[in-house]
Order: sequence, then structure tokens, then C-alpha cells
Amino acid sequence: MDRLIPGVIAVLAALLLLSMSLFIVDQRQYAMVFQFGEVMRVVKEPGIQFKVPLLQNVRYFDRRIQTIDSDTPELFNTREKKNVLVDSFVKWRVTNVEQFYKSVGGNESAAVARLRQTINDGLRAEFGQKTVADVISGQRDRVMEIVRKRADVDARKIGVEILDVRLKRVDFPDKISQSVYDRMQSERRTVASQLRSEGAADAERIRADADRQREVILADAYRQAQVAKGEGDARASAIYADAYGKNPEFYSFYRSMDAYKQSFKSKGDVMVLEPNSAFFKYMKDPKASAGGAKK
Repeated sequence: MDRLIPGVIAVLAALLLLSMSLFIVDQRQYAMVFQFGEVMRVVKEPGIQFKVPLLQNVRYFDRRIQTIDSDTPELFNTREKKNVLVDSFVKWRVTNVEQFYKSVGGNESAAVARLRQTINDGLRAEFGQKTVADVISGQRDRVMEIVRKRADVDARKIGVEILDVRLKRVDFPDKISQSVYDRMQSERRTVASQLRSEGAADAERIRADADRQREVILADAYRQAQVAKGEGDARASAIYADAYGKNPEFYSFYRSMDAYKQSFKSKGDVMVLEPNSAFFKYMKDPKASAGGAKK
């Protein structure tokens, strides 16, 4: 039993020494091995690694993409001397962990503060050269790319890479926004009024054209009707003349009957004629002839 205790102690000591010699690097991390405060090596690959126990220590750094999001919008001046509120965010990550440690001591807060200042200076410089229309829509992508490239040059000095710079919102301050909205509303009213006036003019022109076409159509229809009526009257006259030529007595009788029908159609009709008038020729004597009527 006494001999077993030293063996157990030796095994435990060996296991402790082994555990102190091993460290695990996650795929989301960089690891930096120090010895007496001096950087010995940087581990970039994930897996189990070894270090000298008691002499060396390990510090880990995040290798994932980080985001710097503005807490409050920044106020910038455009080329037109107009103030705009800019809300932006930045995507960055550590690429050179040794440089990152030497520059900012591996302190992410210090790196973020420096990057914020760099991005802010770049945006201020670009906005000062652009108009409001440029930064809102026209050259927005170009502005962001220019700022990203300039900020990336400075970020490389501290072992950091700027992946993207984006503008979430570009807007006017509240007072200016209200005046802009009022002006836009006034402009829209003017445009609407102009469109209504143009529409009314077009409607009046269409109505006038429709009235003109109506008059033309009616005139043409009346002309055609008159032509047809004239042709009908001519044919009727020809028929009457032909019938008269064939039997003048029957024609005279028929015309008299038609005259009686038209004259006595209404009960209220009153006619004042001489009794011996030729109008009553066939009423006195249905067999009367035209020659007899003249007697």
C-alpha cells in the first residue's frame, strides 16, 4: 500500500502536467502563446495544441466578423452646406492577430474606437464633397466603397480588415425635414393642379370634337334623308302620273277619297265650302265624271 501511493501521486502529477501542456483552439478563435510576456507563436488552425506548462500561457482572440453599429446618427455637412443625419454600420474582423495585439493590446474596445473615428472622418470627408441627392441615392454605393477602402488602409495597421461600410439611413434633422416635406407637398399640389388643368383642357377638346362630329353626322344624315325623300317623291309623282295617264277618272276618284279621309279624320274639323264646290263632286254623285264636275 505504501508503495502504491507514490505511484498514484506520480500519475496524478503527470496528468496535471499534461493538462497544463494542452490547450484547445476553437475554429472561431486565434490563439497566441506567450512566454514571460513575449509572443512565442500564433495558432490559427483549430485543434489541440501544446505549450510549455508553467512557463507559457495562452490568450484567445475572436476571428469572427464583428459589427460596429452607431448608437446615434451622426450629423454631417454636404457640399450644399446642408446638415444630414447619417446612421451607419461597419463589418470588420481581425486578420493579423499579432499586429492586432501589438497595436491595441488585443483590446477590441480600443480597436472599435479607432475604427469608429476612421469611418467617421471618411464619411465626413465624402459627404462634404457630395450633394444631398448624391448621398441619398445617386452615388450612395460609390461613397460607401470609397469610405471602406480608405478605412481599410488604416485598419490594416492594427491587424484588422474592413469588410463593409453601409449607410442605414440618411435623413434631414427634424426641423429641416418638416420644411422639406412642406416644400415637396407644395410641389406635388402644383403638379396635381397642372395635371387637372391639362385634363380639363383635353376633356373640353374631346367634347368639342365629339360635338363637331355629331353635327357632321347629323348634317350628312339629313342630306341623305332629303335625297331619299326627294327620290321617293319623284317616284311617287311618276307613279301618280303613270296611274293618271292610264285611268284619269279612277285617279281623280282615288285622290278625292283620300282628301275626304284626311279632311274628316277629326270630329272637331269644320269646313266652310259652297255646296256646288268640286270638292263634293263624288259625295253628290259617286259616278260623276271629271267632265260633269265642270258643268
